This record gives sequence, C-alpha cells and structure tokens, in this order.
Amino acid sequence: MISGFATSKGTKTFTEKHGSIPDRNFNVFEELSLSNVGIGTYLGNPDSETDSEVRQAVKKSIMSGVNVIDTAINYRAQKAERSVGKAIAELIEENKISRDEVFISTKNGYVTNDGDIAEDLMQYVMRELGKPGIVKEGDISAGYHCMTIPYLEDQLNRSIKNLGLECIDLMYLHNAVEGHPELSNDEFLEKLTSVIEFYEEKRKEGKIRFYGMATWECFRVDIDNKMFLSLEKVVETAKEIGGANHGLRFIQLPYNFHFDQAYMKKNQLYEQKQVSVLECAQRLGVGVFTSVPLMQGRLLEWVKNSKLFSNFSPPVGALQFVRSTPGVLAPLIGQKSDAHVTENLEIMKIPPFSENEFQETVKKLVT
Repeated sequence: MISGFATSKGTKTFTEKHGSIPDRNFNVFEELSLSNVGIGTYLGNPDSETDSEVRQAVKKSIMSGVNVIDTAINYRAQKAERSVGKAIAELIEENKISRDEVFISTKNGYVTNDGDIAEDLMQYVMRELGKPGIVKEGDISAGYHCMTIPYLEDQLNRSIKNLGLECIDLMYLHNAVEGHPELSNDEFLEKLTSVIEFYEEKRKEGKIRFYGMATWECFRVDIDNKMFLSLEKVVETAKEIGGANHGLRFIQLPYNFHFDQAYMKKNQLYEQKQVSVLECAQRLGVGVFTSVPLMQGRLLEWVKNSKLFSNFSPPVGALQFVRSTPGVLAPLIGQKSDAHVTENLEIMKIPPFSENEFQETVKKLVT
C-alpha cells in the first residue's frame, strides 16, 4: 500500500518538474497545484489489453504534466481503479513521481461486479454483498445504485485495495440523485446527511482527504425538475456536520458545447440570487471538474466544422474552451490509446484563453 496523499509541496514540485508547461495550466485550489486538464478512465472493456492501454495512458499523461487522475469503482468493473493503481505504483518505483505530486479521485455508489472474476453481476452481488449482509433487500435501487453506509464502507475499502493507496485524495458519491429517482428531495437529503457524516469520519481516519458529488443532471436541471439539487443546501449540510473545515470541496458534472447548462443556466440560488452552478460553486469554495468534454468523440466533427478553433485540432479546441471557462478546475478527458493521449495533450503546451478571449469565443458561439 502506498502511503501519503497530494500535498501543496508535492504538487508544486510537480509543476516545477514540468517547467516548459505554461504556469496558467495549473490551478491552485485547496493549496494544491492541479493541472487544468485531467485524465478520465471510463472507457474500455474489462480485459487485460485495455488494462495495459489505460495503465500506459495514465503514465504518459502524468509524464506530460497531468497530475489529476479520475476513476470509479464501477469503471470497467473495478479494473480501471486497478490500472490507475498499477500506473501510480510503477511511476513511484521508477522514481519519476512521488505520491504527494498527484491528485487521485474515485467514485462509489453504483453496484458493480469484478472484471477479474468470472461471475455475472447478480451472482457477484449475492455472494460478495448479499450473504455477508453488506446489502439487504431494498438497499439497491432500480438503477443499480446504493448509498447505505455499510455498502459505501465496503466499496471504499475495495477502492483503497484496488488503487493500492492508503489514502484517496477525493471520493465522490456517484450519480446518487440520478441513481435514486424514487426518493423525494427531502428523503434524498436525509440519506445524503448520513453519507456526509460517514465521509467526515473517513477523513478523520485518514482514508480520504476530500469528498464530493459526481453528477449527471442534478446540478444542471431547472429548479422545478425532480432531479434538481441545491448546491448551497448540500454545502450547508457539510458545514453543519464538518464545520468550516468540512471536506466537501469538489463536484463533477458534464460540460461541453452541447451540455452548456453549467455555465449558461442560472438555476442555482446563492444568497437568494440566481446564478449558474459554476458561479455558485466558486462562491461556495467548491472546485468543479467536468466530464465528457468531447462527448466521447461525438463533438469532434462539430468542432471541426465550426471553424472557431482553426489554430487547434478539434480535441484541443474543445478542451481549450472547457478549461478556460470561469469556475472549471479541469475537464477530464477519457483517453487510452497512445495516439489519442499524444493528440489531446498538445493542450498542455499552450495556456488557456484569457477572460477576454473566452468571452469573444462565447459571443461567436451564440451568434
């Protein structure tokens, strides 16, 4: 097990190792210097060939100046976490990084099997979770999500083992609102309170440093939508439980040219003022990582035809726009082939847009 966690000193050292990268390609948040592009590990089959590709992609990304790594226990049936863990361990063994230079996040909540065990999902769930009493009847939603404390504790311990880390920098509750459509808002907030209490306890134990919510809809939809969740209310709950130094410091949500609600839609309330979720997060001291910047490649043709980013390749143009948006810490780009990593990480050679350049791009997009 690898000890330690991302630190101010370690992440600063990481930036110094990559002195050719523009300074503005790192954001300082919670005293950590974090690359403004991160690598995601969602894509791929749960097989050994993909294991190798993901491991190498993570290693190459880190050596190219990316120190934000995102995964989840259900990605590739636990094998994504293991690939990330092996990549980190190899780089440490090769004396290329230290643990405190990289920021590693994972997610729990969805029910998953184990890609290294030849069982279908239900066989695995019954043997690993049902018989030991970790889950009981009614715990798992129709969307195969579970947010009971015994289940989340079991999953946290599995994530720690998969990653080979004594401490995970950021643990997300994964698509919990979306995974429990049967719950009213009040019922969900009651369950979320218990989860926050659990996460604060795990912070004290040193198993996680921060926690947050990785989401799909709840922070982007209109306030009258059943899926809507108030970020201000969530942070207030964390403050009530963990005090001013609570650990709920990050959220994750989709944001790209198609899913533009995080920036464009003023659906959140902050001190009785309607603001976007990105502005709300900034005011609340919450960092935002964004998912699907390329919509798994489906936006590339649109970016190419738009001719807005003629100076960049389509993936670099899309990443440049997202990472330059006020309030975004980093888009998380899913990449595993060597060619895609090379192409995407050309972004690290140039600075993000200035505020004026970003606003000019927005004007062109809406006209």
